[in-house]
Amino acid sequence: MSTLRKLVLSAASVAALGAGVASAEVVGKVGVDWIGNDIIVDAIADPEVKGVTCHVTYFDRSVIDRVKNGNWFEDPSNNSIACRQTGPIEIGDINLSRDGDEVFKAGMSLIWKKLVVNRIYDKTNDTLIYLAHSRELTDGSAKMSISTIPLYGQNVTWKNGKPQ
Repeated sequence: MSTLRKLVLSAASVAALGAGVASAEVVGKVGVDWIGNDIIVDAIADPEVKGVTCHVTYFDRSVIDRVKNGNWFEDPSNNSIACRQTGPIEIGDINLSRDGDEVFKAGMSLIWKKLVVNRIYDKTNDTLIYLAHSRELTDGSAKMSISTIPLYGQNVTWKNGKPQ
């Protein structure tokens, strides 16, 4: 993992602890070229929905790539997400609005760009939606990825009762 990525993720982890946002565990790292660029796979357990784990991938640029191409302080916005039930589902106090909740956030640049995972509850289809995207201060990215977990037919426990 690059030094920049370690610094940004460390700062994001400290901020996440205070904000009630999930932390990530690196579970895979795949080298994609000889100059040290990697694809990182993180496991993220949803802090408000026990029994759900998301795996998020992102690109980690090497120092050589940063020197060669410039743009020293950020990684590309490319990412992917897959979420699955990994145990009995227990849903805590989640936001049921269309905006949903921010479940995870990690820096992809020194200051401005973040990889964000949002959780949205689709009441009509009784489904949790997880959306991975990049958030930038000025130029938002259209690159995104989603994963869904249907709750219908599952043994699901709602902390505050199932929404009506």
